[in-house]
Amino acid sequence: MNITYYGHSCFGIEVNGSHLLFDPFITGNDLAKHIDVNSVKADYILISHGHHDHIDDALLIAKRTGAKVVSSFEIINWLVGQGIANSHPMNVGGSWKFDFGSVKCVSAVHSSSLPDGSAAGSPMGFVIESSEGNFYFAGDTALTYDMKLIGDYNKIDFALLPIGDNFTMVVDSALIATEFIKCKKIIGMHYDTFGYIKINKTESVKKFEEAGAELILFEIGETKSSKELITKQ
Repeated sequence: MNITYYGHSCFGIEVNGSHLLFDPFITGNDLAKHIDVNSVKADYILISHGHHDHIDDALLIAKRTGAKVVSSFEIINWLVGQGIANSHPMNVGGSWKFDFGSVKCVSAVHSSSLPDGSAAGSPMGFVIESSEGNFYFAGDTALTYDMKLIGDYNKIDFALLPIGDNFTMVVDSALIATEFIKCKKIIGMHYDTFGYIKINKTESVKKFEEAGAELILFEIGETKSSKELITKQ
């Protein structure tokens, strides 16, 4: 697996030759102005919820690439109404096997509405299982005890957790989440993009180190191999 960070909560993760793009928000992010959205690869686009900072570039990229969009039933219906034909609706608790591996939709405690104000269904996170490794993309969420179920019934090699506070978990809550999901390798997301979610990076990384875990903060545009991240739990 190769993991590329496009800013905010947008990641591209290559799994078994398929390019998975999560929560596409690039053109509206001042911190990601150096990213060429027209060069971003996608075979699948997974959208955790309908807020603009997670969906703004979904139509643009899906129409250019022909990627299959995976999201809640309501978000898929909204996108189909705007001309997206290649899609797969899901909901919390459901799972599906795709050619790269499986996707399970899990709870995220947040809100969700689409840019035009229409309902976007329940927010969600995704647990991806594949022959190359397993990971948890939490989406926007508070700390929730449901995360223990993820750790109890899945082997998670690394997780992508929001750490910016105000709208989602703060770093201290993300640390508790690492215990719940039984995974010490955490990629931080949903921080620094807006004034509300600025973090102290040095202090945040240190808190994880002191707890015996690792917080990995990518530079926007940076790519890492999962081999650099995955360790035996």
